[in-house]
Amino acid sequence: MVDVRRVKLPGVGVLHTFVTDDGGKVGVITHRSGPSDLITFSDDEDGADVKKVSLRLDEDEAHTLAELLGGTRITESLSSLESIPGLSIDWFPVDYDDHIAGQKLGSLAGRGVIGLTVVAVVRGDSANPAPSDDFTVFPGDTLVVAGSPEKVAKAFAFYRSGELAPRAAAEAPPGG
Repeated sequence: MVDVRRVKLPGVGVLHTFVTDDGGKVGVITHRSGPSDLITFSDDEDGADVKKVSLRLDEDEAHTLAELLGGTRITESLSSLESIPGLSIDWFPVDYDDHIAGQKLGSLAGRGVIGLTVVAVVRGDSANPAPSDDFTVFPGDTLVVAGSPEKVAKAFAFYRSGELAPRAAAEAPPGG
């Protein structure tokens, strides 16, 4: 198994690095603003003859590269789960300016979002499955949620802003 180092870059995002079997150094900078940088680099002791390369990828390009590098099996497994009618499984990466950052998960059912489950909170290299309502969420965490697509969207809006979208007003009966 490859040893991956994770370093938070304040104001930027997160840097993940690892060393390949042949001594190459690879990193991915995941920016808070969305894009990722794929980089190869060397330390000072590696000598000046080693070239450094950086390639900026938008989110779609980063997902495509992950698929090409072997993420296809995971994606295929998740796709089969997501093909269940009415079920949406999605990931919410928590950013510093999101409402949920630093807050307890709490119960969305008490806010009118019934039928949504926070399946896990991923923090660093570990997952916290089925977290309780008093689980504190921090920037850098990723919430894994399952529910109907509408409820997932509603929960994500709440996690970002702290507000739920108002329910649509019931239509007046005909002739009323």
